[in-house]
Amino acid sequence: MTAQSRRKSIHIGDFKHANPIPNACRIGNLVMSGVILGRDAAGVMPGTLDAQCANMFAHMKATVEAAGGTTDDIIKMTVWLKDRSNRGPVNAEWLKMFPDEHSRPARHALPMDNMDGGALVQCDFTAVID
Repeated sequence: MTAQSRRKSIHIGDFKHANPIPNACRIGNLVMSGVILGRDAAGVMPGTLDAQCANMFAHMKATVEAAGGTTDDIIKMTVWLKDRSNRGPVNAEWLKMFPDEHSRPARHALPMDNMDGGALVQCDFTAVID
């Protein structure tokens, strides 16, 4: 079996990348997402960090579910913020999705100065699905 035949592209409805790449990819029990932005379902980027974070976490959930898992399977999340000191909206959505302090993924936040299209935040994640 070749790597290509083992690899499965993950797509979530109309939420697509501008480039010809999937939302995520799965080989075996490992899922890795591409960059997830905070656009709404119509493809519009909200003007607030709160709204972008809510959309971003919803897209992350939809992506891991499309791969056959749940948010409990997410092991690592990386977040890029236009203003890294403004983590409040990220933390609010984080606590909604991962309320158990003894069962949360690892997370790292990085600054990103060159976000396009009004993006204030973006993320990617890794999941392990049993």
